[in-house]
Amino acid sequence: MSAMIHRHLFGYNRGSIVAGFSRIKGSISLREASTISRETYPYRIRNGIINQYVCTSWKSSIRKFCRSIHTILNVKVECSMTRHQSTQRHSSILSTVVSKWNNPAPLENASGINRYTSRTHNCGELRSSDDGKHVTLCGWLQFSRLNKFFTLRDGYGVTQVVVPENLAPSLNLSSISYESILRVEGTVMMRPPEQRRAGDSTGEIEVLLIKLEVLNDARKRLPMDIKQHNRARENVRMEHRYIDLRNPDLQKNLRLRSQIIMKMREYMINSCGFVEVETPTLFRRTPGGAQEFVVPTRKKGHFYSLVQSPQQFKQMLMSGGIDRYFQIARCYRDEATRPDRQPEFTQLDIELSFTKREQIMSLVEEVLASSWPLKGESLKIPFPKLTYREAMERFGCDKPDMRFGFELYNVTDILMKNEMLHSGQDSSNFGAYAIVATTPHNVESGAFKKVVKKLTKEFKKCRFVSGIIKEDWVDSPQAKLLGSTLSDLAKQMSLEPESLLLLGYGNKSDVQEMMGKVRLEFYADLEAQNLVPERKPTEQKFLWVVDFPMFAFNEESNQWDSVHHPFTTAHPDDLRLLKSQSQLDQIRSQSFDLVWNGVEVGGGSVRIHNAQLQRMVLDDILKIEHSHLQHLLDALECGCPPHGGFAIGLDRYIALLCGARSIRDVIAFPKSLDGKDPLSKAPVPISEEEKKMYHIQVINEPKVESSSAEKNI
Repeated sequence: MSAMIHRHLFGYNRGSIVAGFSRIKGSISLREASTISRETYPYRIRNGIINQYVCTSWKSSIRKFCRSIHTILNVKVECSMTRHQSTQRHSSILSTVVSKWNNPAPLENASGINRYTSRTHNCGELRSSDDGKHVTLCGWLQFSRLNKFFTLRDGYGVTQVVVPENLAPSLNLSSISYESILRVEGTVMMRPPEQRRAGDSTGEIEVLLIKLEVLNDARKRLPMDIKQHNRARENVRMEHRYIDLRNPDLQKNLRLRSQIIMKMREYMINSCGFVEVETPTLFRRTPGGAQEFVVPTRKKGHFYSLVQSPQQFKQMLMSGGIDRYFQIARCYRDEATRPDRQPEFTQLDIELSFTKREQIMSLVEEVLASSWPLKGESLKIPFPKLTYREAMERFGCDKPDMRFGFELYNVTDILMKNEMLHSGQDSSNFGAYAIVATTPHNVESGAFKKVVKKLTKEFKKCRFVSGIIKEDWVDSPQAKLLGSTLSDLAKQMSLEPESLLLLGYGNKSDVQEMMGKVRLEFYADLEAQNLVPERKPTEQKFLWVVDFPMFAFNEESNQWDSVHHPFTTAHPDDLRLLKSQSQLDQIRSQSFDLVWNGVEVGGGSVRIHNAQLQRMVLDDILKIEHSHLQHLLDALECGCPPHGGFAIGLDRYIALLCGARSIRDVIAFPKSLDGKDPLSKAPVPISEEEKKMYHIQVINEPKVESSSAEKNI
């Protein structure tokens, strides 16, 4: 019941309705209204419904009540009645009011979210402008108190519902379990000023209950509670994901994910003319990539592989004339699961013909800008570029976090003067890099020292030195180790007394990587001590990293590997080196990565479109037998245009946008860290009949069945 009706009926004359309609289109005089017999108007409002009742008294609140009827119920009745007209005419007017009140017209401005459902609004959309509306809400019972009010929650928000005194005796909220599904009918009313909560989207209003229906009663004790704080352990939440998904943060993440992907699709199709093509999931093994999942078939000894990406398909689409392809692709990799990695994941996959690296990068920037969801700011493009070598030189990482400084100093030339520091090492591969922190950042906590100790054990070809620079360097531990080299360092780096020096030296590539990790850990430690500003998760520090090496030598296998993948072509300036197969370690590829705040969110490249060059790379450099790639080589030979593409890791990208701790928080049903599904307990053993059907023999099968099948095929 609306606040106005409630006040004018119950506030002035509780239990009775005044028969006056002076504010309705047409009019009845107050005197005419007062002469209407009480027997002719036997109505009152009970439980929000106008029912028959013999009125016992009349009050002088006719004008206010008529204003309420006109404003809230929008009743427009033609009336030109005179004082002597029959009371039947008055009765027909009130009947119209009764009909309007008990059977409200459908809301013309109802949200599209509520179309095709039995609700008029969701639990997160009612505002002060809805005051007086008759609404129907559906959702989960979140909380109730003393049979006076309860809160109803759905995927859009929470609404408070007030139980009127006349309904309380017939309603027992304590008998309804939390998380039961309810349908509520009532009238929106403003909360008393002292009870309004400005921080909540529905904090200004509440719904006065008219009718409550329990659609599905939940069991009394659920496996977990829906809480913002002190939440259940993650393994419990994943096991009962259907409950955990009701949490507001997961609701927000999944809805934001849907909106972003929709906007990406719209831009790709409507603005750029791309064609969305679904490619197969069941394929055959792709060389040079991650370990793939094997799928047995009924044909003995024959298996599918789940694609780790649609790479070969999208290249063949280019040969087939689908010159602008994209899809929201599901990909699979049988790798160890990490907070930012899952065995199955989703990416925005793009490929186009007759293009260049810079054009692909511009396309990706526009796609992200068109789907940027953060309100109050637009995505600033174009993004800055950094070569791979410069990234490693300055940050010790090919995906640098640009939100803070503490860049690396290359002090290799200085340490090279001290033969003791690089004895037994190839001078061409020797490197030394330093980080300097001045007051008040010249702090090495115990936690930071423990992390560094682990890093030095990980990088066995490197040495690490740290300490505060003193005015009297002669007796310092650094001087005893570095000798006169320390004085040269001080001059080149303009070291001041009390500065903290973090120095690593040894194998160049290893030192760069180690000092890159030291840089990240050092800043994180300063953050924990509140000595530096905390990094904002959505700060716009995007970066393109370009000119990656095309090949890297694998000392274990004693052969060359692709840094990106075998189908990436060389930088135009290095193409002659590739064709002559010389200086392989100096060849730059046309691969490029997109980095956001220290996280790689996507990667792409310009592909090899010449079959002869592709065969040479596979045969002579990578030593990969390629009979299983004949279909792709044939496609390149049959007239394939120059082409390139890119893939954005949607799980990782959206996790960053949401500020999530893990990509598992932006996936509806993720796998656990060990790659299992806690919800269904997959993978699971299969029956003997299924093993025979798929020609599977399990070696060393455990006597006790476990939740996962250990299958060697």
